[in-house]
This record gives sequence, C-alpha cells and structure tokens, in this order.
Amino acid sequence: MFSRRGPVLIVISLLLAVAAAWVANRWLIAQTASTEGGPGTITVATAAIDIPMGTKIEARHVEVIQMLKDTAPDGAFRAAAEVEGKIALSEIMKGEMLLAKRFADQGGGSTLSAVVGENMRAVSVRVNDVVGVAGFLLPGNRVDVVAAYRDGQDMFSETVVQNVKVLAVDQTASSDKNEPVVVRAVTLEVTPADAEKLILAEQRGAIQLALRNPLDDKVTQKAPPPVVAAKPRVKTGPPPPAPGVTVIRGTDVGKEIPKTGR
Repeated sequence: MFSRRGPVLIVISLLLAVAAAWVANRWLIAQTASTEGGPGTITVATAAIDIPMGTKIEARHVEVIQMLKDTAPDGAFRAAAEVEGKIALSEIMKGEMLLAKRFADQGGGSTLSAVVGENMRAVSVRVNDVVGVAGFLLPGNRVDVVAAYRDGQDMFSETVVQNVKVLAVDQTASSDKNEPVVVRAVTLEVTPADAEKLILAEQRGAIQLALRNPLDDKVTQKAPPPVVAAKPRVKTGPPPPAPGVTVIRGTDVGKEIPKTGR
C-alpha cells in the first residue's frame, strides 16, 4: 500500500512545485512591469555623481529613478535629455533630484556667464597668497572686500563691499577641491553699483579679501560721519577810530596819525 502511495506523492509534489514556480514567475513579471513604469509612477532624474557648481551637465551626471506621481517635486526633470547641456547654479550631491530652479541654460559664451545671478555682475580682481586668504578661497565662498589707501601722510582702510559670492578662482568655477591653491585672480558676483566701488578701490590702493563664515550673512551698515555744529558768529561793531592828532592850519582842520618809531 505504501509502495503505491510513493509515486502518487512524488507526482503531487512535482505538480505543486511547478505551480509554485509559475506563481512566483508571474509575481516577478508583475513587479518588473511596475518598476519599469506601471500606472501611478513616473521617472525622475537624479545626480549620478557629485556635480560641482558651474558644471555643464552631461549624460554621465544623470541617473533616472522611478517615483510615485504624487511624491515627485515640482520642476523635476523626467529624463536625462531634459537636463543635458544646462549649467549647475550650485553644488549638487550624488542622489539629489535635479530640479529646474538649480540649473540655467548656457545660451552661448562661457559656463560662468550662466552662473551670474539676475541683475548681478562678475568682476575679477587680482590677488596673491595674502589677498586670496592664503589660497583657501573656493567658488561658493562669501567674502568682504577691504580697501587700504593713502591720503597724504595718513593711511586709511574701509570695507568696500560685504557678503559677496566668489564665482570662480582663477579659471575654475567648481568647488570640488579643498587643498589651498595660490591663485592670481578671483571673480566676485556683485551689483553694478558695487562693481564700480570695487574697481575704484583696486585702482586707488590695495584690497584685501576677508573670508566669511557661510552662516554669517549680516551686512554692517556704515555709521554716518559725525555732524559738527557750526560755531555761532559773534557780532562786532565798527572798528575803533585810529588814534591821531587834530591839526589846525588856518581854516583847514585835519587829522594826522603820528609815526611811531625811534
């Protein structure tokens, strides 16, 4: 009796195994279809690697993932082709979603021109290892510009512009290096009015860049010059008559001032 049940159990086990394999296969197919873009999901472009500020985006910078429609933020790119050729306006870390507001169209010219903010200007100043904060300046840092000049025999200093952004160091607009490098020029992002002040200060004397803490965005207002009260005028009468001697010669009356001296 047991010998007859053996083959039957084997056949049943095989049938159950085949059925389980078929169910598992169907489940895997369904999961794959859902991952590749089933209903309720969309593709979103993310950073495949760290992207420094000022980088022109290429296909190697982009990785596409799947997200639920309701969780994708506004301005997200759906494909790598949508963001290729654009310029990164800030540093983007690996895995971050690529959003439209963090990129600009190149529109011709250098990549630096796309990084300059609206109504702002890029101005380059000459630096050395002292002016350039010992080579520790990097794109994205913020600095104050202090000018020193001579007026006659006296020396004066003043802060020309405050809290301005470093766009580039020499010809590098990326901040992927942390080693100090002695450079020859630093490009700053300033307003048109501050650009005039900066150029005038550089021509007038020496300038120094003061590196700011990234969390410090305070701008110190310059105190107005002290008002000196005018001295009141003292009213005086007519000058006293000059001393003299009245001289009468016949009918003529005159006055002579005696000469002093020995």
